[in-house]
Amino acid sequence: MARPDKAAAVAELTEQFRNSNAAVLTEYRGLTVAQIKTLRRSLGENAKYAVVKNTLTKIAANEAGITLDDQLFAGPTAVAFVTGDPVESAKGLRDFAKDNPNLIIKGGVLDGKALSADEIKKLADLESREVLLSKLAGAFKGKQSQAAQLFQALPSKLVRTVDALRAKQAEQGGAE
Repeated sequence: MARPDKAAAVAELTEQFRNSNAAVLTEYRGLTVAQIKTLRRSLGENAKYAVVKNTLTKIAANEAGITLDDQLFAGPTAVAFVTGDPVESAKGLRDFAKDNPNLIIKGGVLDGKALSADEIKKLADLESREVLLSKLAGAFKGKQSQAAQLFQALPSKLVRTVDALRAKQAEQGGAE
């Protein structure tokens, strides 16, 4: 490849690293073209899976301000650039790797922080952003209901207390 082609490839990879929320490096040795196609579909719409050259990828990551361990660049490498929900893509990679042991998750980066393969698997175990947000909203709604019941109970308790005092005064007044 000529030097301008390599510079263009590095520039493109650098841009992908900068525009991505996460990037996961994998080894794809032994996968067929059909399996890689299936993998690309399983990652979702917000991820791009690209076979890359190790040296160019390492240079691009450094230019994007990302420091990755050199061990991640051993063997044939492909990168999943994630622009959407990283959990969804991590789940897609994990599930595909379960069915296809030739796919090896090496590591990656999430919001500029390097991740090990185990950390990516833990990320895949999380629930999606939408599910977590709905659980949070449900928790807030529950707390609001409790607060409303508490605020409603205070005036009614006050009314019952005042009625009890009136009744007691009426008894004492009638007894005299």
